[in-house]
Amino acid sequence: MTTLLLARHGLTDLTGPVLAGRTPGVHLSEAGRAQAAALAGRIAGVGLDAIVSSPLERCRETAQAVADGRAAEVVIDERFIECGYGEWTGRPLKELAREPLWQVVQAHPSAAAFPGGEALTAMQHRAVAAVREWNERVGEKGVYLICSHGDVIKAIVADALGLHLDHFQRITADPGALTVIRYAPLRPFVLRLNDMGELRLPEDSEEKDGGENITGSDAAVGGGPGTT
Repeated sequence: MTTLLLARHGLTDLTGPVLAGRTPGVHLSEAGRAQAAALAGRIAGVGLDAIVSSPLERCRETAQAVADGRAAEVVIDERFIECGYGEWTGRPLKELAREPLWQVVQAHPSAAAFPGGEALTAMQHRAVAAVREWNERVGEKGVYLICSHGDVIKAIVADALGLHLDHFQRITADPGALTVIRYAPLRPFVLRLNDMGELRLPEDSEEKDGGENITGSDAAVGGGPGTT
């Protein structure tokens, strides 16, 4: 089973008050650099077959903090870039909240297309397609990390959970947080969501439970012994 570690970039000076979007030159703040270093420490014991990043600086800097001290180099994949917010880019969130489109983004995101930018459905499609390609690239035993952006991560998680995109606002992806998805042949398993703790990956279920008829695609009926 392929294991994906999804990390959101650390804080920037624009995170929160302004929709940075694809604005170039937005770097990690001091707090963001500390979050990136903490992320690297939390997954230091996990071997990574690839480290992939959005091309935007805040993600590249977060991914590089993970790559430092490892043999892997950061690979840039444009498909994990922030959603194209078009004319919304660079505007204060409190101002955007007064736009009619804001309510569509909140309640019916599958119908949301940003003026001069990208539809949220298109963003999800490119990101999920890229994840599937990377799963094939690293192989069924591979473990890899993608550093991306909040809405991109939420869209990937919604797909893994079998949720319609209209429900993706129920998911949270905080700066510096980690989400872990294990892709089995039958279904994905979301092992951790928006996690800030130390990561230890679980063993495959057939190895852990010793059940020769239980495959890694099978869910544990009754809850099982846990994954941590």
